[in-house]
Amino acid sequence: MKKTKKALTFTCVILISMTFLLTGCVSKNPRESADILAKQSGLTSENFSANGIYFRTWHRITPSVTLLRVYVEGDGFAWVSRTRPSDDPTPHNPVGLALAAADQSANILYLARPCQFIGPPLPAACNVPLWTDKRFSSNVIQAMNEVLSQVIQRYPQVKVELVGYSGGGNIAALLAAQRTDVVSLRTVAGNLDVAYVNALHRVSAMPDAQSAADVAPELASLPQIHFSGADDRTVPPAVAARFQQVTGARCAQVEVMPGMAHGSDWAALWPGLLAKAPVCR
Repeated sequence: MKKTKKALTFTCVILISMTFLLTGCVSKNPRESADILAKQSGLTSENFSANGIYFRTWHRITPSVTLLRVYVEGDGFAWVSRTRPSDDPTPHNPVGLALAAADQSANILYLARPCQFIGPPLPAACNVPLWTDKRFSSNVIQAMNEVLSQVIQRYPQVKVELVGYSGGGNIAALLAAQRTDVVSLRTVAGNLDVAYVNALHRVSAMPDAQSAADVAPELASLPQIHFSGADDRTVPPAVAARFQQVTGARCAQVEVMPGMAHGSDWAALWPGLLAKAPVCR
């Protein structure tokens, strides 16, 4: 009897372990999850291309728009491991999209990064360098700027508020430095110094990368807030602090949020953080 009971216990442990294993392997399709989140928030999808690169967008815009808040997604699922790149950059945790969905403003535009949420299958032009070592290249920055302009040209005289998450913070800052219609900049866990962050994690340098740190002086008079997580080990608060040192503190504010890591639920805090308007002192 004892032997039978032990055998049953062992069998139950194995079955429970297998259940947890299988449960861990089953997850929603990230494209389907993003579509559901966007639809629930009243956002409509639209695809664009520029410089031969494909982009997915979601938006909620009324024709009388005069101020458009633009969200730029993070790097997404760029790497499977430290040395193995992903064959599909679609983010499994699209924090940038979650921020846009949490924003109740009348006019919202969300820009995914190159080839995120495209397909399947991915077009042949969606090559791995676009989301790895070339993700901050001039070609990518120009393409994202062109996509933004394609949308903006539908609404003459509109002004832009830029918001970027993680690597999207770098993109947003670079766009702000190039455009004349940007009135404010917000970043969440923003990678505002590419070389510094790469060195911090001891990964290869990116010679073709454009970095917000290089255009920081040009943004000295732009109202901006940079939110960092106190528990963020991916892009620690020191990154935003370094950026502020170059731009100066008159227009650049830095806020460190306790208990927040890089991939935390920033969307839960976002309505409150949005209430803090970027201003120049």
